Amino acid sequence: MTALAARSLGLHVQVLDPDPDCAARPVVDRVVAAKFDSVEGARELARAVDVVTIEIEQIAPAALAAAMEHAPVRPGPDVLRVVQHRGRQKQWLVDNGFPVGAYADVSSADALASAARDLGPALFVKACEGGYDGRSQLRFDGIDAAEAWSSLGGRAAVAEQALDLALELSVLVARRASGEMLVYPPAVNHHERQVLAWSVLPGELDPAVAREARDLACGIAERFALEGILAVEMFLTRDGRLLVNELAPRPHNSYHASELACPTSQFEQLVRAVCDLPLGIAEPTRPAAIVNLFGDLWQNGRVPDFASALSVAGTRLFLYGKRGARAGRKMGHLAAVGDSPADALDRVRRAAARL
Repeated sequence: MTALAARSLGLHVQVLDPDPDCAARPVVDRVVAAKFDSVEGARELARAVDVVTIEIEQIAPAALAAAMEHAPVRPGPDVLRVVQHRGRQKQWLVDNGFPVGAYADVSSADALASAARDLGPALFVKACEGGYDGRSQLRFDGIDAAEAWSSLGGRAAVAEQALDLALELSVLVARRASGEMLVYPPAVNHHERQVLAWSVLPGELDPAVAREARDLACGIAERFALEGILAVEMFLTRDGRLLVNELAPRPHNSYHASELACPTSQFEQLVRAVCDLPLGIAEPTRPAAIVNLFGDLWQNGRVPDFASALSVAGTRLFLYGKRGARAGRKMGHLAAVGDSPADALDRVRRAAARL
């Protein structure tokens, strides 16, 4: 989707991906088939382009350094170093005065048991490296630390105190190399099994909460001297605290609705920011919502009834071109516009129910 946005601006696009037949292949000029830790692959890509950006955080530092020998990499390695490791990310947020929920770094079963005693028995435990969409994460009830630790593969992790949440939200910030910055209004998100199920933009929030969330996200982007886009996932607790959950310096699932809601989608905004072009309007002109489509819909040879879903007025379908549908894998999303955020969400959920 970023490549398509770049095409509309008249730009040529090359990608590095381990799969030579990756989802972006039909819409780019060239695919460099290499692993994300390939130094030579990164050099080959960067030699042929004017600027490099990312759509996944787990790029090896050596590969980033190799790319930077030939072209600017935006966002830069300092941002990626922080976000690639959950423990380091939490510490960076604390050190820079941004609010996070109570947590503990854990490196053994004994440390996990100790965290449960200090923070309470209900914990979310997340491996520091790798994993997303609920992978390499578990909910720990304080009973069997050895079993929980083993299920994470014995890897360094953070144990987060379970919070009494009012809702989850995210804010997307864009900042270009010359310093211009803008922020999208918060999206309100709903997760099921620790994976985003639906999101609505703009989220219906108390205006004071929305302002605080935007200020937090802008503060983080400024502290990083961000070049590119950054999604800041947040929790709003029932006692009114706004806490930073995680950072993602790339297009974010919760802002896919910007494709319909905003004059400038997150994908075009990323292209503008990393190419140091004037940023586009981010304020929505109409509400929009998305529902994620998982590989479960295709299980046992089924074909989702997209025609029925699209008969709901105001809906659009986005499929990502991924091969190999499997349970839990995001294959695309439905989106809908509406007269209000609630109307947009109702439409897209009704469409999804027809699949």
